Formats: sequence, structure tokens, C-alpha cells
Amino acid sequence: MQLNVLVLPGDGIGTEVTREAVRVLERVASRFSHSLKLTGGLLGGVAIHKTGTPFPDATAALAQDADATLLGAVGLPEFDNAPPSQRPERGLLGIRAALGVYANLRPVRTYAALIDSSPLKNHLVEGTDMIIVRELTGGIYYGTPRGIEGDSAVNTMAYSRPEIDRIARMAFELASKRRKKVASVDKSNVLECSQLWRKVVTEVAADYPDVELEHILVDNCAMQLVLNPRRFDVVVTENMFGDILSDEGAVLAGSIGMLPSASIGGKKPSGAWVGLYEPVHGSAPDIAGQNKANPLGAIGSVAAMLEYSFGLLDEAKAVTAAMETVLNSGRVTADLKPAGPPATTEQVGQAVCDAI
Repeated sequence: MQLNVLVLPGDGIGTEVTREAVRVLERVASRFSHSLKLTGGLLGGVAIHKTGTPFPDATAALAQDADATLLGAVGLPEFDNAPPSQRPERGLLGIRAALGVYANLRPVRTYAALIDSSPLKNHLVEGTDMIIVRELTGGIYYGTPRGIEGDSAVNTMAYSRPEIDRIARMAFELASKRRKKVASVDKSNVLECSQLWRKVVTEVAADYPDVELEHILVDNCAMQLVLNPRRFDVVVTENMFGDILSDEGAVLAGSIGMLPSASIGGKKPSGAWVGLYEPVHGSAPDIAGQNKANPLGAIGSVAAMLEYSFGLLDEAKAVTAAMETVLNSGRVTADLKPAGPPATTEQVGQAVCDAI
């Protein structure tokens, strides 16, 4: 199979973890006899430096031509006080909108080898295995009007029935292949958007009678994620709530460096799902260039790409199995609290390649 992938390393540690993820992708392509076409592009702070905009038109065109996009991270401290249109994060919002990737899938799994890495007690996190499904192109991050005028600022949370319906169906489809449980997260006791959200999700649930639906308020969900994470199978929620809750999932996994994500939308003419794949962590400029960042979130994102955009289940399983082998070996980066000297970013990437 031809794998046509756009690579956007981005900022900070994005360049380092993406390099290892690409090495793993090349190893998979070699072992399973696939043809791999890699194209590089700019997004985020590095794009601002070189083109004056966080999401150049050239990158938009490359993303449309690729079957899947692998992203490192965006964000640099020097842009913290820049206007919203000139912040690196605007590039991330821009490419999501351009690709129409409306569902962000964030698997949260506690590996046996990392159970001591979580600050939570072992008996709470052991056996955790969930997917947080976050609506990605609506809600308060995109709603208008928005802006700052004098001493006042406004952001608008808005959702339509079609937006809620399609993300709910994505969650129910995933749950039907897992443990058949969906937890829909909202704030329906306060927000009209959430009242519509709950109504539409309930209606969609009628088409999936074998899947159990639970409605839960976002504040309670945040608490339950640390009190009883094993209760969750598939969690579906709107954009801002999903952003916050999925980062909370890093506590369960032992490190935010472990979490991959897949942002998917419709299908391309080639039959591949439109997909943007990236680790959940940020650009971590404080450790950039030091070869100490954990690349497993980026490598896990490659596994997600192989599964969702290319339908290569055996190849995806080979990557996740190799990751588990490396975790069990104890040769991991410092964030995972190894017993011995921590491994470097490059050493972890090479170990995964060797295990494949």
C-alpha cells in the first residue's frame, strides 16, 4: 500500500518526538512491504518565523493532498502575548478546520509497567482502558462573535444538531466494538448548548440498543476520572470539556508523554479516513533540544494513523506491542520514573523500531 503522509514537526520537542515517530513509521513500512511517501511542512511558531502566519497556504494544500498528517506540537513562549491570530495555536485550529476533522479520539490506557508512575494509588488506575471522544470543530473555540473590545471580551459556545449527531455516532460505533458503554459529558444544568447535546445524544442512543448510555455532568466526570476511571469505556463530550478531561487522563497513564490522539473526519477519494495524528502533550520548550522528551505519545499516534487512516490493523498492533515491550524493559525517559538511568528520546525510538 502507498502511505502518503504529511509530517509537521512544529515547535519545541515536536521536532524530536516526530523524528522518532517517523523512524517507527519507516520501520513498519519496511517490515510490511508498504511504499511510504513523506512530505514535510510548517505549522505553528516555526511557520510564523518563516512565513509570517501559523498556518501557511502551502501547508493547507499539502494537508489536502496527503492521506494522513502527523503533527508534533505547536507553541512557543515568545508568542504568549501575541494577538490570537498570530499565536502558534491558531495554526492547529486552522488545520483542524481545513481538514474537517471533527472527532478527536484520545485513548487512555494504564500499562502494567507504568502503574507506579501514576500519582494515583495503583488499585485506582489498574485496568484503566478508555477512549475520550472530543468534538473538535465546534463549540466555544470556533463560535462567533468572539474577541476583545476595550475592557470586555466575549466567546460564543454554539452547537447544531448535525454536529452533535455525528460525534455521538462516532462514540457509539467505537463503543459497539469495545465494552458497549458510552458516557456523555455535558453541563446541562447550566448551559443550553448542553441541553441540546443531551437531547441529541439520547436520540442517537436509540439506534444502538446494545450500548449502555450514561449522562454525566462535566464536574462529576472530572472527579470520577480520578476516583474510579475503570468505570469508563467511551467518553464523548464537546470541544472545551474534552480538551480539559483528556489532559486529565495523563494522570492515569503515568505521563502526558504517553498519550496519542487521532483527529478524524470524512473519507478521501483514496478511501483513507482524513486524519490528523499528534501526541497530546505540548511543545515543552523548557526541555526542547535536550533529547529527553518521551516519544511514545507520538509513536502511539503512528499506530492510530495506521489503524484509522489506512486500515492496517496488524501494523498498528505491531507498533503498540513494540511500545509495551519497551515499557516492560524499563528503558524509558525520565518522565516515566525509570529504576535506572533514563533513556533518551532517540534511544526509546530505536528500541521501538528494534522491537518491531
